[in-house]
Amino acid sequence: MALAVGLAGCKNPVETRREPDSAATERGLVAIRQAGCGACHQIPGLDWPRGRLGPSLEGFDDVGLIAGQLPNRPDVLAAFVRNAPAAKPGSTMPAMPVTPQQAEDIAAYLYGLDHD
Repeated sequence: MALAVGLAGCKNPVETRREPDSAATERGLVAIRQAGCGACHQIPGLDWPRGRLGPSLEGFDDVGLIAGQLPNRPDVLAAFVRNAPAAKPGSTMPAMPVTPQQAEDIAAYLYGLDHD
């Protein structure tokens, strides 16, 4: 009985690594280039620009929380990419000129990045 109560208090297991669709990741890199995400972030696969205003997005899939506060899930990331101030009030990242589909593709690209 004590074991069952103890296990019920444990958090959910860490979600396994995401394997985004390759077509979405390709569209995501195109959208990243068009939106100019590299002006603020270093992004693997993007040679230039390699901004340093925001964090490097290398190994993004391994990040615990988006912007240090939001759950690291594809739907939350797409919303944050599209309109960071609405997703996380006080964010220094501006709203980006991307469509909802482009934001999902950018999220797919970022989830394809790994430190391994």
